Amino acid sequence: MPDQTIAEALLLGVLEGLTEFIPVSSTGHILLAGHFLGFESTGKAFEILIQLGAILAILSVYAARLWKMALELPHDKATRRFMLGILLAFLPAAIIGVLAYTVIKTVLFETPRLICIMLILGGIVLLWVDRWVKAPRYDDITRFPLPMYFKIGLFQCLSMIPGTSRSGATIVGGLILGADKRAAAEFSFFLAMPTMAGAFAYDLYRNYSLLTAADVEIIAVGFIAAFIAGVVVVRSLLGFVSRRGYSLFGWWRILVGVLGLAALFLLG
Repeated sequence: MPDQTIAEALLLGVLEGLTEFIPVSSTGHILLAGHFLGFESTGKAFEILIQLGAILAILSVYAARLWKMALELPHDKATRRFMLGILLAFLPAAIIGVLAYTVIKTVLFETPRLICIMLILGGIVLLWVDRWVKAPRYDDITRFPLPMYFKIGLFQCLSMIPGTSRSGATIVGGLILGADKRAAAEFSFFLAMPTMAGAFAYDLYRNYSLLTAADVEIIAVGFIAAFIAGVVVVRSLLGFVSRRGYSLFGWWRILVGVLGLAALFLLG
């Protein structure tokens, strides 16, 4: 395995961990970086499978709270209601992800220009929503109305287009539907757990027979890097958005999208 490929896997893993839980599109960043680095993975599996590192990062940070909820689940109505809400939010993306898997991986993942455009459009939406939402109605993610959970799940489906951002779509949906900035980000964390785990499991099922020992090696490097970077982001994001909101991420998306389009034009 060339050292350059390991180095690229390390870089892309760090990029995954840093961007998975903030509304800038981790997949969009990884696909663009991979495009310009000339990084190719078998069946585009690397870009999905290293998400396991980010999944474990959020599970490690929320381990105590998740354990408490597991103990309360059999006898606590509020906990059962929240679990139902997560399920309602998860289902739309799960269904569309399975039905549209081939188009997503073979068409959308292979269109860098579309990714750049979606980064820019998503940045504009994020800036608008960050300034427009003035009077949130919900600050506790366990007390959202049940239809609201499902509607946030519908927003998450937009993230099937690379460059949109799974966390960005769910956060924008939460803000529009009345969540405050911290609650919108925190629910995005909880929804990430089944969504990312499902995407990981399904992609592994579709591609495991194609993966070689070399593929497993670079995926492992990316996974470890994503885990470490993801822990840092999850531990700091809620406090940051409570104080500063989401405008920084909106401007970052626009900058990356514009630079990406310029690079595609110049190298095209």
